[in-house]
Amino acid sequence: MNTRFGAAAGPFLIWVVAMVLILVAWQVLVWVSGLPPYVIPPPALAFQTLFDNWPRLSVLTGQTLYETAIGYVLGALIGFLLALAMGQIRVVQRLVMPALIISQAVPIVAIAAPLVIIFGFGITPKLIIVAWIVFFPVVVNVLDGLASVDRDMLNLARLMGGGGLRTFAIVKLPACIGPLFSGLKIGATYAVTGAVIGEWTASSKQGLGTYLLTANAQMNTAGVYAAMLLLTVIGVGSFLLVFGLEVLMTPWRSRSTAPAWAQWNPPRTTS
Repeated sequence: MNTRFGAAAGPFLIWVVAMVLILVAWQVLVWVSGLPPYVIPPPALAFQTLFDNWPRLSVLTGQTLYETAIGYVLGALIGFLLALAMGQIRVVQRLVMPALIISQAVPIVAIAAPLVIIFGFGITPKLIIVAWIVFFPVVVNVLDGLASVDRDMLNLARLMGGGGLRTFAIVKLPACIGPLFSGLKIGATYAVTGAVIGEWTASSKQGLGTYLLTANAQMNTAGVYAAMLLLTVIGVGSFLLVFGLEVLMTPWRSRSTAPAWAQWNPPRTTS
């Protein structure tokens, strides 16, 4: 357990250092450029605006976070189940994959308009937009994981008496967990973008996206940057949360022995 948390602490510390360096670079840019605060406010002014308006911003952050989380879970679940079906049934993969590629070729902003017409101004279009962004990287990565399963391992499992379901659970499923988390981490960073686009085009409730538009229209540059900081925290926090879950769910990456649930004792045959 200590090894797992120790392996995760290093990357988390690097993230903290990276964010501090970004803030330092931001402040240096303000000093060097000499631009007025209504163009590029210093970090201190953006944080001050965030704290001064926190009672309102906290509510808006909660709304955007709710949309991001629900849409993310839906997109990840749909993508994972769809990838399993496509990986197990080749006909489904050949039929569905072209449609998936076409769906991702359409700009997400263009998709938002028909969703509003169909579902109205509510939370449903925003959840669909977030799920739409998240599910594709999950599908692609899980399919790659299933395709990379060692054929010798599959043949060995069958020779040792493993049925289809048992072979899938012991050989195929563990092979796609790593790629699954790769897709989940990609989706985690983009999910908040989908929530903001949804709020811009299909919002009946205010969130950070609508606050961003309002602050921009009012030339409230510090407010724009404050909203940007909160959106960044949501995106980075989502990524780190998924990364931490990956460390907990894939302990075999930091130890030489397989987890207990993946240790397969083949049935003994009597002669």
